[in-house]
Amino acid sequence: MNLTVDDITFGYDSERNVIEHLSLTYDSPDVLCILGSNGMGKSTLLQCIIGAFQTSTGSITVDGVRVGDYKARDFARKVAYIPQSHTPSFAYKVVDIVTMGRTSRIGYLANPSSEDVEIAREQLDYLGVGHLAEKAYTEISGGERQLVMIASALAQDPELMILDEPTAHLDFGNAYRFVELVDKLRERNMGVLMTTHFPDHALALDGTTAILSGGRIVAEGKARDVITEESMRELYGIEVHVERIGDRTICIPGPIAR
Repeated sequence: MNLTVDDITFGYDSERNVIEHLSLTYDSPDVLCILGSNGMGKSTLLQCIIGAFQTSTGSITVDGVRVGDYKARDFARKVAYIPQSHTPSFAYKVVDIVTMGRTSRIGYLANPSSEDVEIAREQLDYLGVGHLAEKAYTEISGGERQLVMIASALAQDPELMILDEPTAHLDFGNAYRFVELVDKLRERNMGVLMTTHFPDHALALDGTTAILSGGRIVAEGKARDVITEESMRELYGIEVHVERIGDRTICIPGPIAR
């Protein structure tokens, strides 16, 4: 699947553009990590990509078709989007939440079949949270909800999964497990586009990395080439060391000034 973002501009008002003449290309099943400091427009960019925000210039296409020209049902078969956080309104069972991901795959006004429910359970098992299936979605932790939303997206069977800072609410261990999960999704030939504040995650995945700054993509390429001491210093405003330890490249903040 190809995603092309061509020269887009977006602002919440006429005073200031959050995104300005931004261009980006992506081909699945690669992993694309978008790095950027707070307020640089990462979440806004994702909202533009899924068609929630209307850009004032440029175009966004998926497989050559403008995002706005897709019917919602057809677009959902191409792209799944998972926001930073999701506040549950009703105490649906977890398995029912995941089964809702099958909506674009079943007929209008049809009820989910036993096969749809089985697919939902398979995705929960795949993510290691099958034991949550009968629990109320309102009673599980924030990290567990994130995995449930990913299971729902997997049940949707898209070609590309878009995640907005997916590790923001995860502890150290679960954040590491999530990076392993993204690598597993890539092995399933599923594309993953994610925003993150953690250069180490992009380096561990060793896919494509783009740096968003000043409303534009200022660098794009393999993570090991894009994440340098100079680029991270400019992006985050701190001293950064990029070092090789064993077979891994890591990004380390400089010493705290005292």
